[in-house]
Amino acid sequence: MKSFKPLLLIALLGAAVAAQADVNVGVTLSATGPAASLGIPEKNTIALMPKTIGGQKVNYILLDDASDTTAAVANTRKLIAESKVDVVLGSTVTPASLAMIDVISEAKTPMISMAASARIVEPMDDKRKWVFKTPQNDIMMSLAIAEHMQKSGVKTVGFIGFSDAYGEGWYQEFGKAAGLKGLTIVANERFSRSDTSVTGQALKILSAKPDAVLVAGSGTPAALPQKTLKERGYAGKMYQTHGVANGDFLRVGGKDVEGTFLPAGPVLVADQLPAGNPVKKSALAYIAAYEGANGKGSVSTFGGHAWDAGLLMAAAVPVALKKAQPGTPEFRVALRDALEQVNELPGAHGIFTMSPTDHLGLDQRARVMVKIENGAWKFQP
Repeated sequence: MKSFKPLLLIALLGAAVAAQADVNVGVTLSATGPAASLGIPEKNTIALMPKTIGGQKVNYILLDDASDTTAAVANTRKLIAESKVDVVLGSTVTPASLAMIDVISEAKTPMISMAASARIVEPMDDKRKWVFKTPQNDIMMSLAIAEHMQKSGVKTVGFIGFSDAYGEGWYQEFGKAAGLKGLTIVANERFSRSDTSVTGQALKILSAKPDAVLVAGSGTPAALPQKTLKERGYAGKMYQTHGVANGDFLRVGGKDVEGTFLPAGPVLVADQLPAGNPVKKSALAYIAAYEGANGKGSVSTFGGHAWDAGLLMAAAVPVALKKAQPGTPEFRVALRDALEQVNELPGAHGIFTMSPTDHLGLDQRARVMVKIENGAWKFQP
């Protein structure tokens, strides 16, 4: 019996340690580089996330991928191999998030992306079953733009987008929406996030004489085509994507982006929404938390995507804890399964209802049309 007691004590201590295992959350986002205006509010939002969930301590291990796809993949490998994370949040941009999928699926670790392209979660397959995302899909926002164009009498559209997965995804989805609404795309141009001139592309668009131009970019780089077109005398309607919905875009664009239309998550104009809007309360809650920490007027929609990733995680962790302990393969599987079961969860951008075939879970409650007026966002009823 004497020799049995130490063994029993060791076993009990081991069980206690296992029961007290922390939930480790890996984060890779673009706090520097071309997408920094998106990644910085996401980084600031991570600091607001809960330090305990379901009675379990939560650790956040945050790495900057500098808007670089290779760095995002390296960060993901490091977070999984060295930090033994239970879930990965990130990255900020579509190319990086797409590149992370192979690493995530190989490690069987759930990931919640803050990037927009539907291709991050579609088509559903053995790899993407580990991946979720919070920003609205391109087709949802494309339809909002196409509907607004149609109602405004637009017939022809010039398109200029990033020369990467974001721009290509938008061209494909907007092309579908344009076809449904009787719009003709008369110019299709591309530019790099790091370009300093798009004069050649702008001249080609001007020669096509479109009624409206859609710029499919994100962050401050998306201001360049619009400023160039304005300098060259373009007087038609201008549209941007929800990828520009932050204060830095307004600052860089200045007077050249006045009158621009774009679709956005309700959080951008939460205080202007009708009292009965189903997202108003949860959007205002995020704004209060973010501005309480970072100052009035500092909030952006991109931080809202990170906030919603945190809400999804906070909803799923207590469910997963009933089945397994953090730090184990079983917990990661249980967490993935729990994310898939999230139902009617109010967030900053919409109401999330996931399923085995829908790893975004947003519907039309997640979009509004906005106009830039006097350097500010104006809700369009």
